[in-house]
Amino acid sequence: MAAKPIYRVVVHQQGEIWDLYVREIFQSELWGFIEVEEFVFEDPSRLVVDTATEKLQRTFEGVKRSYLPLNAIVRIDEVEREGPLRAVKSESSIAEFPRPFSLPPRGE
Repeated sequence: MAAKPIYRVVVHQQGEIWDLYVREIFQSELWGFIEVEEFVFEDPSRLVVDTATEKLQRTFEGVKRSYLPLNAIVRIDEVEREGPLRAVKSESSIAEFPRPFSLPPRGE
C-alpha cells in the first residue's frame, strides 16, 4: 500500500512566509478556507536548533485541524517527504481579500 502523500503548504501569515507539511488538505465547508490536517514534523531525534522551526512546532502542537484562508495561501505542493518547517520574514506587501474599505461621505 502506498504511503499517504505529504503536502507542503506555503502560507503568508502576519508578515512571515510559513512552510507547513501536512498529510490531509481539502476544501473547507467554511467559505474561503482550506482545511489542513495531520501536521508532519521532522524526526525529533535529529538535533537541529532553529528558532523558526521550534516556533512553528509550538504553534501547531496539539492542533488537530487548521483552517487557512484562501488568500493567505501562496502555494501547495505534493512532495515525497517532509522538510524543515520554515518561518521567514516577508518583505512583500500582500493585501488581504476582501480588503475593508470605508465609503465616501455623502454629499448634501
